[in-house]
Amino acid sequence: MHLILLLGALLAAYLIGSIPTALWVGRRFFGLDIREHGSGNAGATNTFRVLGKRPGSVVMAIDVLKGWLATSLAGLLVTQGALAPENLLYAQLGCGALAVVGHIYPIWAGFRGGKGVATVLGMMLAIAPATVGVCILVFITVLLVSRYVSLSSMTAGVAFALLQLLPAFQPQHPLLLWFGFVLAALLIYTHRANIGRLRAGTESRVPMPWDKK
Repeated sequence: MHLILLLGALLAAYLIGSIPTALWVGRRFFGLDIREHGSGNAGATNTFRVLGKRPGSVVMAIDVLKGWLATSLAGLLVTQGALAPENLLYAQLGCGALAVVGHIYPIWAGFRGGKGVATVLGMMLAIAPATVGVCILVFITVLLVSRYVSLSSMTAGVAFALLQLLPAFQPQHPLLLWFGFVLAALLIYTHRANIGRLRAGTESRVPMPWDKK
């Protein structure tokens, strides 16, 4: 029974992550497939770029919630007695990782999704909120300076891994430290096309509210 509950939570995490928020918002309210516009990505950044601030904000909030909710399923396994408390982190990482995989390769959208940044954010908010709080500040700072969402996302991901080397943010379980570096590598890998555009100087910049029209 415990194994069935664990497998069920992992499957549910993937299905939650697979919810193609950007695709559904684009089709339902704008009559378009977001993957055929802008960067071709079904994520919050491309939604901001193609559809605007309000749809982009909705998509980002839901995608963050997907990661947080999927990761939090592990806590229910503990409360139901299906998982020992000392194994909570393993289940959190498993559920969260499958949610991210679901976002990148969603079963509901032909396995063509986004890069998973917002879902990763929700996942890590459920596991290491203090470290993520600092990473959000890093993201905002890099975004304000560079205007590149892709560069800001990768920098924040690397910051998450490096912060855990500091005593103030060092996790109790070393697995989370290793996972942080795997996470940073994944973010860089999923942004490899953006890296090419950054090097070529063709990456799109995000306009700020105070920019002149």
